[in-house]
Amino acid sequence: MTEAGYEYFDVEADVGVRAWGRDRPEAFAEAARGVLALGVAAADVEERETRDVRAQAPTVEDLLVAWINECVYVHEIEGFAVRRVHVHHLDGGVVHGVLYGEPLEPARHQLGTVVKGVTHHRVSVTDTTTGCEVSVIVDV
Repeated sequence: MTEAGYEYFDVEADVGVRAWGRDRPEAFAEAARGVLALGVAAADVEERETRDVRAQAPTVEDLLVAWINECVYVHEIEGFAVRRVHVHHLDGGVVHGVLYGEPLEPARHQLGTVVKGVTHHRVSVTDTTTGCEVSVIVDV
């Protein structure tokens, strides 16, 4: 695995996001970035402010869902457009990261799909020989 990233896959009535990275924190960050990019094109967003995001859950799969849903909350409820995501702590059922972006400006940011949240359906976290791959289903 040379570079972190994400891609979308088709799911009936919803959207799937598969993400990967050199480790779990990077894969979690890419998954959140992929989900948030459904709502606002990251290329249109400047890194002028940050938002701390934390989540906890008993399993790594539940933690991925909780983490992304907290990020979606910041986007949808606080009106924060995201360009970049960084996870700096992921251990023992806790994840802590930072969203880099700016307040949402509908006149300037290209709005996309309204993301309701990530479901537990078909969520996966897989450690590989080259890093980590995760996938989630996004309720849109």
